[in-house]
Amino acid sequence: MIRHLSIKATRRQSLQILGAGAAAIALPAFASWPEKPIKIVVTFPPGGASDIVARVIAEQLGKKLGQPVVVDNKPGAGGSIGGNAVAQSPADGYTLMLSNSTPISIGPFAMEKQPYDPVEQFTHIALIGSAPCVVMANPNAPIRTMADVESHARKAGRLDFGSGGPASIGHIYGELMKKEMKVNLVHVPYRGGAPMTTDLISGVIPLGIDVLTAFVPYFKSGQIVPLAVTSSTRSPLVPEVPSVAELGYRKLILDNFFGLSGPAKMPTDVIARLNSACNEILAMPEIKKKMLDLGITTQPASSTTFTNYVKDQVATLSPAVKAAGVKL
Repeated sequence: MIRHLSIKATRRQSLQILGAGAAAIALPAFASWPEKPIKIVVTFPPGGASDIVARVIAEQLGKKLGQPVVVDNKPGAGGSIGGNAVAQSPADGYTLMLSNSTPISIGPFAMEKQPYDPVEQFTHIALIGSAPCVVMANPNAPIRTMADVESHARKAGRLDFGSGGPASIGHIYGELMKKEMKVNLVHVPYRGGAPMTTDLISGVIPLGIDVLTAFVPYFKSGQIVPLAVTSSTRSPLVPEVPSVAELGYRKLILDNFFGLSGPAKMPTDVIARLNSACNEILAMPEIKKKMLDLGITTQPASSTTFTNYVKDQVATLSPAVKAAGVKL
């Protein structure tokens, strides 16, 4: 009897141990995430729109998650250098990217060999918002309207325009303008929006195209003249500036998005926590105001909604990049 009870007890203990082990296995693999600092890769140099947005989000995300969130600038190759670094990183939630139209919908398709698939090789976690580009001119250039761009380029035979870099959204937008207006617009690439701004203000280039975000102070000071925003309606940030739609350039409507993305196949619990944290941040009145001051309309959304947004933009812009013959 004693032997029988001992065996039963041993079996019971074994089952309890196995059950405890199964329960441990059933726990989320990343239940304690994050346990160390998180990095957000920005595919442009400091000072541009993406960098500004990343630092705003990183500060608040660090508070929400209880770990430092640092910004790591990896510019170059139309955002593909930083994009590829993130795509090749471990899918553990510690390496993320401030994604936008350039490294996702444009840059990869301007490379001779596409470095990554912007849909399949990323987890698109949270949509932060969107902002139009702005077409702008040096105040000493004989250009005050979009019609002036056409007439001056046609009369002079060419008109130079600057952007934040090869295959940036400003570059692609200039190529779309060139095709739509049927004039010779010549691209002058820079390593980011900040150096392009310096040359636009000094008159080295007569025309610039970039995301609206960082340029409002220069419009208010008169250092740069805005010609049009690239959205279907006027931006509340610069309500005096016409939209391309109202000027009759409906084929030139284009917004740049800002989002948080990571490598493909991230754990679902990490995705959910990051998405929830980002949406909570975007709901904060001070953050909404800060984003609006940057010209960005915040758009909290699920990871699925953001992924579908990316798919739609890639389907729209990638053919335009190839048709424009943009090469990096």
